[in-house]
Amino acid sequence: MKKKLGIYIHIPFCIRKCDYCDFLSFTSGKEERERYAVALKREIAEGINAGDDSLGSGTGSGKTKDNWLVTSIFFGGGTPSVLEGEELADILGTVMQSFEVEEDAEITMEANPGTLTPEKLDICRRAGFNRISLGLQSSHNKELKNLGRIHTWEEFLESFSTARKAGFHNINVDLMSALPGQTRESWADTLHKVCALEPEHISAYSLIIEEGTPFYDRYAHDVQLREEGKACRLLPSEEEERMMYEDTAAILCAAGYRRYEISNYAKPGYECRHNTAYWRRQDYIGFGLGASSLINECRFSNTRQMSSYTAGSKRREEAEYLDTKASMEEFMFLGLRMCDGISVSEFEKQFQTGFEKMYGDITEKLVKDGLLYRKDGWIALTERGTDLSNYVMAQYLLD
Repeated sequence: MKKKLGIYIHIPFCIRKCDYCDFLSFTSGKEERERYAVALKREIAEGINAGDDSLGSGTGSGKTKDNWLVTSIFFGGGTPSVLEGEELADILGTVMQSFEVEEDAEITMEANPGTLTPEKLDICRRAGFNRISLGLQSSHNKELKNLGRIHTWEEFLESFSTARKAGFHNINVDLMSALPGQTRESWADTLHKVCALEPEHISAYSLIIEEGTPFYDRYAHDVQLREEGKACRLLPSEEEERMMYEDTAAILCAAGYRRYEISNYAKPGYECRHNTAYWRRQDYIGFGLGASSLINECRFSNTRQMSSYTAGSKRREEAEYLDTKASMEEFMFLGLRMCDGISVSEFEKQFQTGFEKMYGDITEKLVKDGLLYRKDGWIALTERGTDLSNYVMAQYLLD
């Protein structure tokens, strides 16, 4: 039986890097993007871990198709939509030629407002893309400016409408709360405005201030104040952030969206299959600069150096074979992000050991504390457990 596989394709280019972003992304020129596309297609054509059968993969000359069935493809970044439509179609075509792709596979392209045209979307739709993930973050232009975003709310509306007219019936909108200068009222306003557009999926994350970003230089003192429970000068307080999180669930669920993961909401049948596969620890392969992979319990990543990548640098940097303990821990803290939780029978099937033997005592304690609940062989977070999810997940570390 063929193993299910997700494919991630990293496009590191942006028109301008946002001030809060710590992803591997940067601005570029046309020639650099063209060189990158050539290297990317070469890597994809080689298949999974070319020339090394230790992962049970093969060289891509046939064995790749024999062993794997691709169920989802995700173009992320950066901003994949900065590439030309023909370039995106060509890259996807290389995937289709190199792998066996499920007939109804979910094929997503991340995009930012202002980078989409009717012609580009038409090319992508005909090439096989069937899902668009639009980065909005906020419907308030002042908040967008504070983030360093290059678009306005009005430009987002135009891009959303263009995607609909091009035939995309599965659209995600990315949103972000706890922004500098954001209030509970402005966040709720953003949620209501986006719900009125009826996208099939909404991702709503809280802003995290990462070291090494302009935001860290700007707001690190406020982060420290918030962690100490003190009043912030520029960021919403910890209590305001918590209320925004609660408002998110209330507003989106009332609008017909189901929360299926801590920060992700979807209309019935439109849960992101690609990300769900990550949380369920399905095998995935990453192509492109710095892309990560998990194949047969081996985690590895590509070089983060553009010159090395375009020169054909071999993959499997930072390769790590996960032992049973590490795999069990990942199964628990990734699975508990999902609102359905983890399946006891699936745990026992994967690890050939009893769940109660490994985690029975801590699970019982967390159930008694009102942080977890059991139902029909599944274990999941309660509402209170969701608020304290980091604490709950830490309890499943086996050290």
